[in-house]
Amino acid sequence: MPLLVTNHPDSESVFGKIRLKHKLSGSTMPVSYYNQNAQSFYDGTLSVDMSSLFLCFEPYLSVRGRVLDAGCGSGRDSRYFLDQGFDVFAFDASAELASLLIYRPVSVCQFDKYSLETTFDGIWACASLLHVPKDKLSQVFCHLSSLLKRDGLFYCSFKYGADEVERDGRVFSSFTETGLEKISARLSLRIREIW
Repeated sequence: MPLLVTNHPDSESVFGKIRLKHKLSGSTMPVSYYNQNAQSFYDGTLSVDMSSLFLCFEPYLSVRGRVLDAGCGSGRDSRYFLDQGFDVFAFDASAELASLLIYRPVSVCQFDKYSLETTFDGIWACASLLHVPKDKLSQVFCHLSSLLKRDGLFYCSFKYGADEVERDGRVFSSFTETGLEKISARLSLRIREIW
């Protein structure tokens, strides 16, 4: 379930505010699965057509704007944004996946550890934040949204549902619209669209 939010405190909200409340403790995601399966994950995701999602995100960005690909995986989406003329920064928690990306340096770190002396027009977290346990997600949202410019856009996607499961050493956090709306916090993020 994709979610598009903006950090502008005065923007109109289609679905209400996102509010986040949990504290972060420890790392946000084990990376052993992606380190052990880097090549097969890379090969299996590199050619997936994401154009329908790009069309929902890209129109809101400044021309040649700065985009952070948070949890970039195979680098497929970073490559697309670079090809469109955006200034792209990317990171992933898997050193093995990052080593496969040859077109641009990729930082290796967890969501809550990424830092840079700049702000972004957009943050793209496609199918990556769903690996953050629910009790740690609010702090990750808080940290990443602090990297957005005013009026910046934050895209993320989750599996639809209300559960949290672990498969192959990976956590999958699922949300419904109501679940996302119930996440309460002090952030000035507003839901722009959920689909």
